[in-house]
Amino acid sequence: MDNALLALASAIVAVTGTLLAPVLSQRITGRVQADQFDRQERLARAQWQRDRRAAEREKRRDCYVHANAGYRRYRVELMNHLWAVHRDEVTDEGRAALQEARHAMHSAFAEAQMIASDAVMAELDVLTRELADAYARTMRLERGNPLPGWGFDEVLAALLDLGDAWVRARAVMRADLGVEPGPVSADDAAAAEGRGGEGRGGEGPDGNGPDGDRPDGDGPRGPDGRSGEAGAPSGGGQRGR
Repeated sequence: MDNALLALASAIVAVTGTLLAPVLSQRITGRVQADQFDRQERLARAQWQRDRRAAEREKRRDCYVHANAGYRRYRVELMNHLWAVHRDEVTDEGRAALQEARHAMHSAFAEAQMIASDAVMAELDVLTRELADAYARTMRLERGNPLPGWGFDEVLAALLDLGDAWVRARAVMRADLGVEPGPVSADDAAAAEGRGGEGRGGEGPDGNGPDGDRPDGDGPRGPDGRSGEAGAPSGGGQRGR
């Protein structure tokens, strides 16, 4: 009798194990698959976030390149036009070049408003406002109706001082892109020292305008036709009217 019960119990256990084995195996397999899916999903999400950050950084880089080129060119063309007004040599070609650079700067600013960081926009807002004021003062000079206290020398000095503001803006852009600060260049060192060797409309410490050593030669033209940011002749610069 006892042997019969033991055999029956063994049979029940064996049958139960046989019936439960597929169920347990399926549940274990499902749990493993769920864990694998969660891990793959986390990896895919992390990769997507990395790709998105890289794409956003690339968009900001392109935006800052356009802003750097647009603002710098507009400042140069504005100083070229200021010198032309001072020498009474304004031409239609010069006006067209100034307006083209102005529109390019406005386009770069509009793009930056949608993409740039708040820190970069704070710097660009300052530059945009100062350039707009310089443009208005230059146009008043051209019409022969200058604002009180804003003759040629004062407008030129204000445009030269914007070089310091642009050095700061460029540093903020580089920091936003994660670019490590590099060695200080001669131009940046001069800016940090208050641009002491330039003078107001005079020569820089190297005997040219402050940007006269630029390899691209896009500094504004002085009265003698040389390329250089101040563009003033030897002997301390030409004074305003």
